[in-house]
Amino acid sequence: MAVLVTGCTGSSADEPEASAPASEDSARTAAPAEPLTLLPGGDAVDLALGVSGALFESAPVVVTAREDDRPGLLLAASAAVGLGVPLLVEGSDDALSDELDRLGAGTVLAVGEADGGAAGDGPDVIRVPATPTAVAEATDLSLAEADPVPDDGALDAVAGLDRDEPAALVPDGEEPADGDDVDRVPSVRPGEARGETVVLVGDGDEAVGAVATARAAGAQVVVLEAADPRASEAARAALSDAGTGSVIALGAELAAEEGLNWKLETAASGTELPGGGQLLFPGKMLVALYGHPGTASLGVMGEQPVEAAVQRAREHAAWYEPLAGGRAVVPAFEIITTVASEFPGADGNYSAEADIEVIRPWVEAAEEAGLYVVLDLQPGRTDFVTQAERYRSLLELPHVGLALDPEWRLAPDQVHLTQIGSVGVEEVNRVVAWLADLTREARLPQKLLVLHQFRLDMLPGRELLDTSRDELAVLVHADGQGSQGDKQATWRALHQEAPPVWWGWKNFYDEDAPMLTPEQTMEQVRPAPDLVSYQ
Repeated sequence: MAVLVTGCTGSSADEPEASAPASEDSARTAAPAEPLTLLPGGDAVDLALGVSGALFESAPVVVTAREDDRPGLLLAASAAVGLGVPLLVEGSDDALSDELDRLGAGTVLAVGEADGGAAGDGPDVIRVPATPTAVAEATDLSLAEADPVPDDGALDAVAGLDRDEPAALVPDGEEPADGDDVDRVPSVRPGEARGETVVLVGDGDEAVGAVATARAAGAQVVVLEAADPRASEAARAALSDAGTGSVIALGAELAAEEGLNWKLETAASGTELPGGGQLLFPGKMLVALYGHPGTASLGVMGEQPVEAAVQRAREHAAWYEPLAGGRAVVPAFEIITTVASEFPGADGNYSAEADIEVIRPWVEAAEEAGLYVVLDLQPGRTDFVTQAERYRSLLELPHVGLALDPEWRLAPDQVHLTQIGSVGVEEVNRVVAWLADLTREARLPQKLLVLHQFRLDMLPGRELLDTSRDELAVLVHADGQGSQGDKQATWRALHQEAPPVWWGWKNFYDEDAPMLTPEQTMEQVRPAPDLVSYQ
């Protein structure tokens, strides 16, 4: 699926892709003209009208219900989906009348407290009580018995209706009564099923009528718990299906979601992170080994060859699985990719940049084993974006993030180990923009951006850190060493007036006094960290 343009459709002027000409007793469906249709709607009436306009060209029969009549609305949804015709929510007589005219409706089935909204020479109105027996008799449908619908389950129940095997939806606690004899609506054949259209909707009963109309047209419906489609397994599956051609986003929350277009593109890619999904936090916890390939003195990751390092990372992650509060624990490498140097080197930047082919085998082994990778930069006198660009081909992989180490960022007249380095927030924000743009353009899952910090003056202006880019999960990593009292004091200080970021903690095997066990880490470090690394 390729979502290219945002727009709002819903009228015949949009020239949607229509089904083949139909006889008078058939509904006629249409695929939306644009890849993305936004229907913010003002209320249940507007939402139902919008979906009817987007997916139906004509319908000889239309079902109506009132939003405040829950039994009637649910059974109206059952009838509309089974018949393959729109369900319109009563509320505005003029809007309802206009839509009935556009659809060419000859009959309105008004369920429960609905009156059909038609008067004079309008469509015939058949009113039926909100009972499964009456609705089944009026529609000549065999309505299967369904589980009672709980108070907060109407949207999911309607989204799950099958127009080939409709079920009678009844509110929990309602005892279905037998209805009086009712008239029968004319026979109607459903239009072409629009399975190539995915309708995304936020949780809220105001969309019940709209969702019923979408299911009546044969569209796929996904109910989202959050407005970001990357967070929904069902949305990712539907959007990544090769047959999906268009999306309808229902409701004000979705219409207002910043970057919805690119988030849909990312969800449609089907690419996932280690541990599954396309978002890092709060659903995951990373446990990382820190170091440089083949160099034991720089951290535990480099104390063994890559295969053994993978196994060691898995063992460290396994310690946290019973402690992570239900989060998926993902093993990781944090690879020092550019190493602070006491020598200026040929380029004079006091940073030894590892050849990308030295790093690549570790990145590839991590991918094969289901590990996440963070490339750590110690840039000396150059800037972070310049160094990150050297490793673009690795950062374009879905399981690779980036870490900035301000301790090793030097001013033009500084050298390492004579002072603690620092980086201004303006440079960090340039990295944010660069990495977020890369992530969006490549339709990649959310990337991790780690900011190492153990002193407040290492990140001057941190309160202005750009955390607005949803392509990234920005994390401050407290990597001080020493006594636990000092480390806890640093942890508390870093949290004061911090921007909205995720948090990481580092355990040092040799320098901590003592190093916390996994149990102590999760009990004593509060709030619980999202990343724990070992050096």
